[in-house]
Amino acid sequence: MTAHDTMIPTGTELRAEIDRLRKERNAVILAHYYQKPEIQDIADYVGDSLQLSQLAAETDADVIAFCGVKFMADTAKILSPEKIVVLPDMDAGCSLEDSCPPDKFKAFREAHPDHIALTYINCSTEVKALSDVIVTSSSAETILQQIPADQKIIFGPDRHLGGYLNRKFNRDMLLWPGVCIVHEAFSESELLKLMAQHPGAPVAAHPECPPHVVEHADYVGSTSGILQFAKTFPGNTLIVATEPHIIHQMEKALPEKTFIGAPGADGNCNCNICPYMALNTMEKLYTALRDLEPRIEIEEGLRIAAKKSLDAMLEMASGTVGMGDLGRA
Repeated sequence: MTAHDTMIPTGTELRAEIDRLRKERNAVILAHYYQKPEIQDIADYVGDSLQLSQLAAETDADVIAFCGVKFMADTAKILSPEKIVVLPDMDAGCSLEDSCPPDKFKAFREAHPDHIALTYINCSTEVKALSDVIVTSSSAETILQQIPADQKIIFGPDRHLGGYLNRKFNRDMLLWPGVCIVHEAFSESELLKLMAQHPGAPVAAHPECPPHVVEHADYVGSTSGILQFAKTFPGNTLIVATEPHIIHQMEKALPEKTFIGAPGADGNCNCNICPYMALNTMEKLYTALRDLEPRIEIEEGLRIAAKKSLDAMLEMASGTVGMGDLGRA
């Protein structure tokens, strides 16, 4: 650690310095729902990854400080190439992205030339560039329903989300074998115990959860969808099967209700806290704004190729383009 690094302020001074640098840099701070509460509370926007990138693109900010994981910051750079994009910790990765190396995905595509690639946004820029349409957990159902039933599809990298879509819409997509280590950690037996302790309490689950968890859910959807469900369900207690930092937003919006995170294998482990998201800290956010590092850089040809699959998603999700405009692989 250099002498320069040791001069990081603490406490209220740290918040004040982040605010000062935000104004000085003309920066916008984005925080995913899975970030620590103190980062969520200092952010300009809190939300899902794509929603945050779209909001940042619409601002006149010169700098985007993305408190999330690398594929999210990459997406912000793809949509806002003229802006400086910093990620507080460049080691904040994603198990789904790691599970799908671009060279192996390329070979997989080439082995199935009659399939189109419908790819979850939790992947690298290189995999986005190899895909036909990107989907989010919010847009996947809308987009899949626009693709003809006889069109063969590769879905990656999350086999649980792909499997959920296959079951719900009676599809037979070919699934890449990746999983999210956070959602994989939820225990069915511990969830059933919790449900027995809170009879009548609904369960809201992210579709990245394994089938044995999803099948007990009253609501299945994205983090923003789960937050909306929390605001509308009629009861007083909700069991939440996704990364537990989303509960911070629920408690802020609905202090009169009780939200309980679904347990991991031993009933109370922290295995469902995303270790990658946890790498971002207030101190690292401060130094990222101070130094404008670590900075996201994407080669322009790769950025344009990746943006094509993102644009296809945005158009299909809004209903302005159909499958015919994509062509068949």
